[in-house]
Amino acid sequence: MATFNRMEYNKIVILGAGKIGRSFIGQVFGRAAYEVVFIDINRELIDLLNREKAYNVVVKSENGNQTIRIENVRGLHLSDSQAVIDELASTSLAALSVGQQGLLAAIPLIAKALIQRNHSSNGYPLDVIIAENMRNADSYIADKLAELLPNGFNLNENVGLIETSIGKMVPIMSKTDLDDDQLQVFAEPYNSLILAKNGFKNPIPQIEFLSPKENIKAWVDRKLFIHNLGHAAAAYLGYQKIPSATYLYEVLADQQIYETTRQTMLQSANILMALYPGEFTIEQLTSHIDDLLSRFQNKALGDTIFRVGCDLYRKLSPNDRLAGPIYSALKLHLPCNLLLDVVKAAVQFNATDEDGNRLPVDVLFASETAIGFDYVLKNICKITN
Repeated sequence: MATFNRMEYNKIVILGAGKIGRSFIGQVFGRAAYEVVFIDINRELIDLLNREKAYNVVVKSENGNQTIRIENVRGLHLSDSQAVIDELASTSLAALSVGQQGLLAAIPLIAKALIQRNHSSNGYPLDVIIAENMRNADSYIADKLAELLPNGFNLNENVGLIETSIGKMVPIMSKTDLDDDQLQVFAEPYNSLILAKNGFKNPIPQIEFLSPKENIKAWVDRKLFIHNLGHAAAAYLGYQKIPSATYLYEVLADQQIYETTRQTMLQSANILMALYPGEFTIEQLTSHIDDLLSRFQNKALGDTIFRVGCDLYRKLSPNDRLAGPIYSALKLHLPCNLLLDVVKAAVQFNATDEDGNRLPVDVLFASETAIGFDYVLKNICKITN
């Protein structure tokens, strides 16, 4: 077991070297001269990162592409558990970008690192940026860590669990793009990393693109209620009217789909404001909605209806982008008819990828939900009002 005499404050350990890990978290901190250490289950990817010590983020916009070279990077395979623990024990900052299933493998490593660093690093806290699209992620991870840590371990003093609102859009890359450069990742120009100001135990890094917020719960729900919901509305309503379309910008070029999507987002914005009084104004949210719709139409991003709409069990689940706002609307006695129309459209969603395939889980969804909207609302969304 390694021992450490000092903390490395210019290093971030990112569990998850996928699209958000590389194009967003790795980019933000890599450009700020941090050493970026990726932990991932994909050994080929880790080997490539260790060979090249760098990777490209290709920023896609209608004004042309920009390539950003992220250097000073390396990686470890998730199975090299002691090496991963050592890395986590020698840094003040880490990030999680592994998806909810991946958390089950990552959290035990963090717990072991917390114990090790408590003995070897003078008790410096570890701040963990939770770059996951899930509500109450900090509470979930805190509970899981508490189950693994010794009795009496002061979790609150030793780890900062920093919720985020991840608004960056990263499209599916074609096989040709991946074959051209297996390390490159495409993304839109947006780089604002909204995170919980009061989640940090160490000083907040003073670097570009960080946007700390006092009430992160409201901002996490802003992402869910407006960005994620707007994406879903455009995909499901767009496929319903123009099933031959491939890209999101194609369906949003239809004025009726555009306007219905916008009105649906505005209806959800009213629910959000009622849920968090005083946090947002309708002017702020309307501007945000119009900016999002412009970003959704970025042709250079090549975002597909399939990518945005697939994985129906998750996207129609109780706390996700449609059922979450609908449940809040019913509780607050607010209109949600436009949101319900999107769920109806989702039941008929059969878009495929570039090879004509659907996700196996979506094929299962279609077979289970063939009886229609009411079944989905009650059994998938868990809305019973």
